[in-house]
Amino acid sequence: MQVKSRRIWIKNPLDCLDTAYAGGIVVQDDIIVELIQAGAQPLQAVDEVVDAREHVLIPGLINGHHHFYQTLTRAFPAALNKNLFPWLQSLYPVWARLTPEMIATSTQIALCELLLSGCTTASDHHYLFPDGLEHAIDIQVEQARKLGIRVHLTRGSMSLGEDQGGLPPRTTIQTDSEILDDSQRLIKTYHQYEEGAMTRIALAPCSPFSVSEELMRATADLAQDLDVRLHTHLAETHDETDFCIKMFGVRPVDYLERVGWLTNRTWLAHGIHFNDDEIVRLGTANVGIAHCPSSNMLLASGQCPTIALQQAGCAVGLGVDGSASNDGSNMIGEVRQALLLQRLRYGAKDITHQKAFEWATKGSAGCLGRDDIGEIAVGKQADIALFKLDEIRFAGAGSPAAALLLCGATKADKVMVAGKWRVLAGEIVGVDIKQLMAQQISLAAQLAGV
Repeated sequence: MQVKSRRIWIKNPLDCLDTAYAGGIVVQDDIIVELIQAGAQPLQAVDEVVDAREHVLIPGLINGHHHFYQTLTRAFPAALNKNLFPWLQSLYPVWARLTPEMIATSTQIALCELLLSGCTTASDHHYLFPDGLEHAIDIQVEQARKLGIRVHLTRGSMSLGEDQGGLPPRTTIQTDSEILDDSQRLIKTYHQYEEGAMTRIALAPCSPFSVSEELMRATADLAQDLDVRLHTHLAETHDETDFCIKMFGVRPVDYLERVGWLTNRTWLAHGIHFNDDEIVRLGTANVGIAHCPSSNMLLASGQCPTIALQQAGCAVGLGVDGSASNDGSNMIGEVRQALLLQRLRYGAKDITHQKAFEWATKGSAGCLGRDDIGEIAVGKQADIALFKLDEIRFAGAGSPAAALLLCGATKADKVMVAGKWRVLAGEIVGVDIKQLMAQQISLAAQLAGV
């Protein structure tokens, strides 16, 4: 029996990012079907009205880069106060002890934290597959489906061990054939090509310092054959540039081009240390960049040249990055960090709150190769977030939409993904958060050997 379509009017928000829907929006099933101007009524009858007069209505935020498993190693003592390479070397042996239960719980924790912060689509970069963890991505798919959040899960990989000149220990790497065979399996099993897809798979060798040149080429070929996207870390630190020059004889962008990755199929995490010529080449190829401001500040990596990249032709989005280098998964908080960090580089006039929201919505959607999410418009997916301004930090705020960032919003009141409410009254529907947190705390202690 077919379920009857329902039309929901999210009515008269306190504020929004575009006056075209100052009177709200109408959602039917999983699609936005009408934008209501201030003082107007829907063109057709609706089945339900949601009073939004206390809420700021924004498009659902899109997280363009993350490492869910790292929620188990937040503020990890052995990794404190270190730059990227020594930070990684202190954590790789710990992460090599991950178990399937840890992946399931850490994925839930990361996705719950993201949902509560107004995020409706999340990309994760998982690249650790030690013995016993071969089906980590399958576990992530299962957890995302339970929570009803949209995901782009990237099949990461590491194949270049310490004894081969790479950074990761041998216990964390796989062979090229293992990686490529599993990549193909995951795409054929889970990747949804259709508009409105809830689950997509991308291919994501971890970084130039953790995989071979042969694997980078083969991965690009496979992505082309199966029509999926490519993702990796690039130009995050000066150490990485030095590594590429020493190992491959070229800078990171030259290496990217050499292995067939300088294409509009690719989006990169971080993208900090580019020269002017490299920015032009990246823009010409329409490569996407996921800016990760909190992580870049915590690890002292540098500032992404966001405006220059956009002007060159790159899609620029935002990512919270790993919860061990952030150390959180709060997407609305990340939008604020992007606003503040980029103002240091470009000034207040060019980095507005609207620009920061654009990076976290339409920009991130562009990185993921999506044009059906990332904005509130007729025909787009009904992915939205509603925030209240009922905390002391907002008292006296003039512009409610700007106040979300300037006053530091941390938690959404309502979140809808594909037309379904996943957060109501600041709580995730159907999730016992206290029980989940207790399980995470226990597993984190187990992983740390406490």
